[in-house]
Amino acid sequence: MALIGVFDSGVGGLSILDEALRQLPDHDYLYFADSANAPYGEKPPEWIAERSLAVCQSLAEAGCQAIVIACNTATAEAIQHIRAELKTIPIIGVEPGIKPAALQSQKGLVGVLATEATLNSDKFNALLSTLPRDCQFIKQAGAGLVPLIESGQLNAPETAALLAQHLQPMRTAGIDTLVLGCTHYPFLVPLILNQLGSSVLIVDTSEAVVRQLAKQLEAHRIPSEVAGKRSVLLLSTADGARLHSMAMQLLRSNMAELSIDFRTVGLDPAALCR
Repeated sequence: MALIGVFDSGVGGLSILDEALRQLPDHDYLYFADSANAPYGEKPPEWIAERSLAVCQSLAEAGCQAIVIACNTATAEAIQHIRAELKTIPIIGVEPGIKPAALQSQKGLVGVLATEATLNSDKFNALLSTLPRDCQFIKQAGAGLVPLIESGQLNAPETAALLAQHLQPMRTAGIDTLVLGCTHYPFLVPLILNQLGSSVLIVDTSEAVVRQLAKQLEAHRIPSEVAGKRSVLLLSTADGARLHSMAMQLLRSNMAELSIDFRTVGLDPAALCR
């Protein structure tokens, strides 16, 4: 049985945790939400890299045998350094699915909704440069969406209005495919489809990320047998009870089959190990 760490700036990584619980049910999970510092997408790259490394180091010290960086911004800015520092355990990141989107788009018009930090990162732009030039990408930073999702306002008029503003350039361009470049955004899919139409293909990489996690667990020969209920520990630097409430709202997994605990931790990631 493995303890798998899942790390995000807030509740967005619950979309990855939910998929992990579906694909890899025979493991325990430790979910760390750095909600006191969310959103990461508006922070300086140096801060993101330093903070992400500190969190992952603490997850490793807490006994995690694999870590999923369920944050596009943290992946873009920090994953290479984290892998260099934590050589003995698999580190899985997330990135916008622009390659599969380019292959699947019938019109060659793809929207990318992501954080400013992700869109400006060297990692994202290096990937973009490898894709066919006959595919046009309409990139849009979803400024302001993460705080609204963090506060539970998924269906609020304010959220719908801000989302409509961000999607307008894509609607005008006539995209047929939309890449969700932030793990928070899958929770807005009903609103997105309502605004863009159900014919638009939504590309979310959650399934692919967890498939990669499964491959890495197998490659590192990490066992998957679990005795009794699987455990999920939810940690938040802002409000553990609120994170638990959001998890109960957002996770589609059968929560009755899980032993769930939660707590608020200090801003020092080392508190994970206490």
